[in-house]
Amino acid sequence: MELLEINQNLRETRNELLGILKRLTKDELNQRKDSLSWSIGQIGQHLFKTEEVYVAAIKRGLKNNESSITESKPLDFLLNRSKKWVAPDIVNPTDDIFEADELIEKLNQSRRKLEETLNTMEDQTELSRRHFVHPVFKDMLLIDWVRSLYLHEQRHIRQIEEIINESK
Repeated sequence: MELLEINQNLRETRNELLGILKRLTKDELNQRKDSLSWSIGQIGQHLFKTEEVYVAAIKRGLKNNESSITESKPLDFLLNRSKKWVAPDIVNPTDDIFEADELIEKLNQSRRKLEETLNTMEDQTELSRRHFVHPVFKDMLLIDWVRSLYLHEQRHIRQIEEIINESK
């Protein structure tokens, strides 16, 4: 999948997420089903933290000048909500109370960092030739790191929709 198509998917997915967040009240953002579940605000925090960690990983992967023998991975499994994943501590949300505007700004900041990283690359094909070790999925080409961002976000949009529907 070309970076142009990935960028389009990133934009569309983020616009969908922001559209949902803009419609929610502070109470809806911060309501939790139980102590083990994340609120929608916490999901948003998890998403911008994840994007920031991914940007750092991509930058580190680009510093390695050796071509990778890693092959592109199918990532559609990320959309399967029946399979639960435990988020690494670094991207776990806090118990903070969120306002929609604050959350949207943090998501916009993390996306600007990603876009800046991708747009300042001299040779974007390096994303398909370099890899970095993912804490859950192990060796991944950098292009797969970028692609997995919108799939991960789509997964959590479905989770947010489930939370909204359950609270009706």
